[in-house]
Amino acid sequence: MISPILSVPRDGPAPGAPALVDALENGAVLVFPDLDFPLDAFEQRFVERPFADGKAKNVNIRGAAATLKGAAGSPEEQERLRQVLIRYRTFAQALVDRYLPAYTGKVSLAGTSYRPFDVDRRKLSWRRDDTRLHVDAFPSNPIGEKRILRIFRNINPSGQPRLWRVGEDFASMAEKFVPKLPGYSPLSARLLAALRITKAKRSEYDHLMLHLHDALKQDMAYQASAPQADVRFTPGQTWVTFSDLVMHGAMGGQYMLEQTAYLPVAAQADPERSPQRILARTLGRPLQ
Repeated sequence: MISPILSVPRDGPAPGAPALVDALENGAVLVFPDLDFPLDAFEQRFVERPFADGKAKNVNIRGAAATLKGAAGSPEEQERLRQVLIRYRTFAQALVDRYLPAYTGKVSLAGTSYRPFDVDRRKLSWRRDDTRLHVDAFPSNPIGEKRILRIFRNINPSGQPRLWRVGEDFASMAEKFVPKLPGYSPLSARLLAALRITKAKRSEYDHLMLHLHDALKQDMAYQASAPQADVRFTPGQTWVTFSDLVMHGAMGGQYMLEQTAYLPVAAQADPERSPQRILARTLGRPLQ
């Protein structure tokens, strides 16, 4: 089954429609077509040219201090861009509180990013080529018993859609790829943490997800022939998904805002739908 795309009206789902948390945990992408996030006259410049130093693929803020990293422009322009990202972080939290209230107080917001470059300009290597179907995993930041929830918004000023493709359900993909992955070494995980290559010790889950990320991107036959569908997110649309569960590739578009959030597996409506538990079932044993 290919990940479903579920449009959510401003007033919420219609009676009888799938509950949004259930849809998300089952691998859907929620699309909000008409939520407001205006840019004022000064802020319009941020979608007229990239205000980025080019050293990374995006500009971001993190933590309570919301320090801006990767930006270009005058001090005033950088501060105004920082305020846009702070406002988007607030917008993302409000979206969770209104439409996913079961997660309120359980989700922790991580980085907030401004992504001004066209997708095609970011193909630096096969591993970093996000046009290829993949699931998200962070090499230096082990996730363990957390989920990756992401909130995106297309802010392109000229009508250009954000083009994605989505793949088959996680369990079907895992059955194909997990038997081919290298085994987990707790000793190696401890060494990586001791050398501060990773911010914490990698769990077996983190190990498997990193190798799945790479195996998927390297397998060009799978990229070409796997079940998949194209998706267009038009300017003004906001979309939300668990990017550790939904296979996705970013195929085109320029100017986007993104919020990453973490949700403990135990805080899900049904933890058995998490990739952590799906991988354990695939292996036939609990993960280390």
